[in-house]
Amino acid sequence: MEYSRGDHTSNRLKLLCKIAVLLCIGAAAASGQLTDDYYDYCCPQVYRIVRSRVAAAMKAEMRMGASLLRLHFHDCFVNGCDASILLDGSNSEKFAAPNNNSVRGYEVIDTIKADLESACPGVVSCADIVALAAKYGVLLSGGPDYDVLLGRRDGLVANQTGANTNLPSPFDSISTITKSFQNVGLNVTDVVALSGAHTIGRSRCLLFSSRLANFSATNSVDPTLDSSLATSLQQTCRGGDNQLAALDVNSSDVFDNHYFQNLLANKGVLSSDQGLVSNSDDPTVAATKALVQAYSANGQRFSCDFGRSMVRMGNISPLTGKAGQIRKNCRAVN
Repeated sequence: MEYSRGDHTSNRLKLLCKIAVLLCIGAAAASGQLTDDYYDYCCPQVYRIVRSRVAAAMKAEMRMGASLLRLHFHDCFVNGCDASILLDGSNSEKFAAPNNNSVRGYEVIDTIKADLESACPGVVSCADIVALAAKYGVLLSGGPDYDVLLGRRDGLVANQTGANTNLPSPFDSISTITKSFQNVGLNVTDVVALSGAHTIGRSRCLLFSSRLANFSATNSVDPTLDSSLATSLQQTCRGGDNQLAALDVNSSDVFDNHYFQNLLANKGVLSSDQGLVSNSDDPTVAATKALVQAYSANGQRFSCDFGRSMVRMGNISPLTGKAGQIRKNCRAVN
């Protein structure tokens, strides 16, 4: 049988790709650590593919950048950063109280995964896709271009109970939230820096309406909430618990330090946001307030600390080496 030069070239490229994938997997198994060059040889187009799909999703709906960032956060705090939040089924984390009808972006991840399976079959994990999508959600909103360490593998099980108990709640005190962070190896700086993710995105009225009426025996409205903002939010929430309000008033789609300036003016929408500066009875607040003041005055410091905290969060209990698997479909184990 005769072969054309094109056949030989095609076969040679396929062989080189297979070798690159084996080297990629072998290096990961040997090191067991995340690296910033993990896909440089086995799927160098991963960055272009993820960025283009995130950009398209944000062009259709700017809010999607914040949603993808939140998806990464909610994944990492349950079972570590293993894409367990993407799994369907009766124990799916999607149906846990903090995620149900709240966490978004699953379809964007599906689209990215389909592109990558076509370009680099069986190479890029869903967990790494979630981490990279969050990065580009931040970057394309005007935020810092931090390095994402890669080489995660995908978990085999979801943990709905863990999602219900491990994720910080907007109703928690700052001390309780800080303890949740400490439980996964993060610290007070991470609490404040990652709270700054609320510089983009929106919240349902359900999560802050308790601050707007019948707040206490002595105050109808939460006294730590700016009165003009309270009036505006009351009007928004007349439409019901699922109405949306910007978390960063007047700067909802731009990643900047305006969120921290709002907190100092009592314009934090969520109780857990305003609590970073306003609850003097909480022993943790002295430290968090100092950081809020620093970030409010210095946007560059916030961007640097945010990038570092994202890397630290992305390193929560990742599966590496031969643990887990590379899912072909992010919604189901192979």
